[in-house]
Amino acid sequence: MWSTKTPSMPRPDQALPGRAEPITSPGSHVVSGRPLTPPYPDRLEVAEFALGCFWGQERRFWQTPGVWVTAVGYQGGLTPNPTYQEVCTGRTGHAESVRVVFDPDAVSYEQLLKVFWEAHDPTQGMRQGNDVGTQYRSVIFVRGDEQRRAAEASRKAYQARLTAAGYGPITTAIVAAPPFYFAEDHHQQYLARNPAGYCGAGGTGVACPVGIDRVA
Repeated sequence: MWSTKTPSMPRPDQALPGRAEPITSPGSHVVSGRPLTPPYPDRLEVAEFALGCFWGQERRFWQTPGVWVTAVGYQGGLTPNPTYQEVCTGRTGHAESVRVVFDPDAVSYEQLLKVFWEAHDPTQGMRQGNDVGTQYRSVIFVRGDEQRRAAEASRKAYQARLTAAGYGPITTAIVAAPPFYFAEDHHQQYLARNPAGYCGAGGTGVACPVGIDRVA
């Protein structure tokens, strides 16, 4: 997906039509065996993040203590129930997203934000390294005012750290969570299925101050 053209979000008249029905009926998590789809146990909460290629990023979250289950999908675009191939065209507007279902008594949302910030470079716009396209942009999809306040505070705090380290402005968007369309089965827990598979995950090396006292 390398490109010399700067990616841009499609207009509604440019978006692919998609389809009315889901492209897959997700089963269980390959690592934990837990169901990928709701309903989830009542005590759990949901967070969703886009931070580049979802293959490697999902693994970061399922390895985080307190996370109950993870899944990958497409989010933030215009095309209903897209396929991976459609997302790769740049004509759906979707980002590759990771759904994180977590126990707030075991891991806080702020701690998940720390994982998010440190797992990628949030200053690159619509790319992560050599992965270029609208699907690789950085987004926090918030569920409610509490998550929004935490996300905005963490973005401000991390910007200060990045600026001190010589990085430019954060391009991460913080938006209300739109529908999450589950990706095809072979993308779910990809690195568990393919241990030697491609992993584009990589951060700036700058520590995020959010929740450090509780993470250390």
